[in-house]
Amino acid sequence: MLLPLAWGSLFFPGLFGVCTWGLRRARPAWTHHDCVMISTRLVSSVQAVLATGSGIIVIRSCSDVITDRSSGESLGTSLSAASSQQN
Repeated sequence: MLLPLAWGSLFFPGLFGVCTWGLRRARPAWTHHDCVMISTRLVSSVQAVLATGSGIIVIRSCSDVITDRSSGESLGTSLSAASSQQN
């Protein structure tokens, strides 16, 4: 679980930096604010597409998204485990 977090922590800021740098080179007449705004929107769009794709994969791989769990635990056991961890 930490590996995707690490890759995402590198990928999205890196994409933002590359987009900002590329826009400053491709459009020198644009202000820094314009390049940052376009880069932010592009990174947000990429993140939205990837999140939608992963959601579609989850929905298509489960017969019942709410109760279908691969580890065999039910909603009740996971809720009780979560509440016992909070106490």
